[in-house]
Amino acid sequence: MSALPGLRPEVRDSCTSLGLILLVVLFMGLARSIAQKQLQRPVAHAFILEFLATFQICCCTHELLLLSEQDSAHPTWMLTLIYFFSLVHGLTLVGTSSNPCTLMMQMMLGGMSPEMGAMRFLAQLVSALCSRYCMSALWSLGLTQYHFSERSFACQNPIHADLAKAVITEAICSFIFHSALLHIQEVRTKLRIHLLAALISFLAYAGGSLTGALFNPALALSLHFMCFDEAFPRFFIVYWLAPSLGILLMILMFSFFLPWLHNSQTINKKE
Repeated sequence: MSALPGLRPEVRDSCTSLGLILLVVLFMGLARSIAQKQLQRPVAHAFILEFLATFQICCCTHELLLLSEQDSAHPTWMLTLIYFFSLVHGLTLVGTSSNPCTLMMQMMLGGMSPEMGAMRFLAQLVSALCSRYCMSALWSLGLTQYHFSERSFACQNPIHADLAKAVITEAICSFIFHSALLHIQEVRTKLRIHLLAALISFLAYAGGSLTGALFNPALALSLHFMCFDEAFPRFFIVYWLAPSLGILLMILMFSFFLPWLHNSQTINKKE
């Protein structure tokens, strides 16, 4: 901690955690730059970029959770960090999804082949697990008083609601987020990234006290791997099936129900 003299211990720890997050973003950006120059095969290129993107999001979220535990009395500070790093991810991870539910949406809407989707899904799962063990190794260095590798080997249960309410929360968050993702593609990039960052922050605020509002199965696996081991059915239903249900409902509504309703109204008007 001598690198930050004159600061209170809690401020020093927060600065160290933020510095660690920024280093992860910088190293992943460097790795992406090298991959784009060196990898010529589209499949290998897509796999590596998806791996790096998921790794960045998972590592940063691990550290953000640690920061939230340090300063739990000031939730607005944590929402500000979520908004800021959502902007960072949006700016740096263009062309990747880092979320199995987003892959599902793209495949069901015909925007991605099943083979490419399966390959990206594999990259996300491998990256989610790798990020967990990487953060455990970094925490074992004891950079702050909150960094200790033992925390990664315990289940920090994030579900503070009954199963039905937790499923509804994750499904609704996934529905809202992916609906926005689908319908603001025509918005200018800079504005779109701000809108999505604001939406992520809102969903984290609205559902954070119940499930953490992750609506990302790969991220949930990285953050709560030990919980999946201890209570697999509950966590699988909440963090895998519920977000997938939100995607299915969203596609059924916008691709089938609303067009059917519009056509029915048009026919009735002609009659």
